[in-house]
Amino acid sequence: MQLPFTKEQFFDVFAAYNEALWPALVALWVASMVVSLLLPGSRRPPDRWISALLTTHWAWSALAYHAAFFTSINPAAWAFAGVFLLQAAFFFWWGVVRGRLSFAPSGNAWTPVAWALVAYSLAYPGINAVQHLTLFRIPAFGVPCPTTIFTAGLLMLAAPRSRLLAVVPVIWSLVGGSAAFLLGVPADYALPVAGIALAIFSFPSDDLRRHHAQPEREAACSRRARPPSPSACSASP
Repeated sequence: MQLPFTKEQFFDVFAAYNEALWPALVALWVASMVVSLLLPGSRRPPDRWISALLTTHWAWSALAYHAAFFTSINPAAWAFAGVFLLQAAFFFWWGVVRGRLSFAPSGNAWTPVAWALVAYSLAYPGINAVQHLTLFRIPAFGVPCPTTIFTAGLLMLAAPRSRLLAVVPVIWSLVGGSAAFLLGVPADYALPVAGIALAIFSFPSDDLRRHHAQPEREAACSRRARPPSPSACSASP
């Protein structure tokens, strides 16, 4: 696969992005860290706020990274920005407006994988800094790859499972993962792992889907601040 830009141009974009927006990147990282630390011990997680954080991640990657910077070297970034905005809209509608996502960890077999992905996404800036021996010309935070890994982890802690919300992260894990080998970003080698795990989690076989569906819906309903209507607990995206 031949890219429409050089490796040097690619890292120049990150240098410009980090220099211009670093206060916002630090704030987004801190917000993500706080949510991740509070989630395990919270009996009633602020589900809508977590969905709002994911909405912010995807809208930020769309506008602040793809549209504002990446388009300078890759015209396809306009299309990427549109897809990322669509994912942000999905999170906003399904998680913030309708309140259909619950993020309390359930303790199933996927939970360790989910937490590993969340932890990796938060360590991502440090991993890149060590690998590239710089804090500036690297993918740091608020860019598509750590956003995708962070999202995959949280979706694997969510109930009910959502195919709709998993599609874009899974696709980007393949796009970004393939580019990681071409551009020399070893930290992004985790992207295909995150995508494969999320795909298996979100698109289980019929037997597994029947086995997990009812317990997850009951858990999602029991964790809400107010009991939802029966119809709210009988459907998933």
